[in-house]
Amino acid sequence: MCGCRASVPSTKHYSVNPAPTTKSPPATAGMSKRIPISKQLASIKALEKGSDLEKAFATAALVYNNSADPEGKLSKAETKNLLQTQFSRFIQGQEDKPKYQEIISALDEEPEKKIDFEDFMVSLVSLALLSDLLQEIRNVKCTK
Repeated sequence: MCGCRASVPSTKHYSVNPAPTTKSPPATAGMSKRIPISKQLASIKALEKGSDLEKAFATAALVYNNSADPEGKLSKAETKNLLQTQFSRFIQGQEDKPKYQEIISALDEEPEKKIDFEDFMVSLVSLALLSDLLQEIRNVKCTK
């Protein structure tokens, strides 16, 4: 693990909120209430004046941490699911690309095997680099 948890005041893990279109059931006794990523991010004092890039990376780390087990790892199956649900706009339409198939196939092999944050980020960045959405982002005008 890269030590990203050291900058977070609490090592308590929270689940990522479900998509806003679904209503979550009220918290029941014994279940911890889910804290939105935005509130978790706001609780990191070192990022109060953080740059957009720092906050973007911290968000990725929080999403990972919220899904990881107590040892800070995800199974390959959980990783694949997390990427497909939380990164879907980046991977949409990439299914026929050999590199995409290679990344997903690697996650399909031994799906119970655990991966750490660094391996997760390599997969995340690799999928982003393949994305048509990345080209669209690059074409956005930054100045008038």
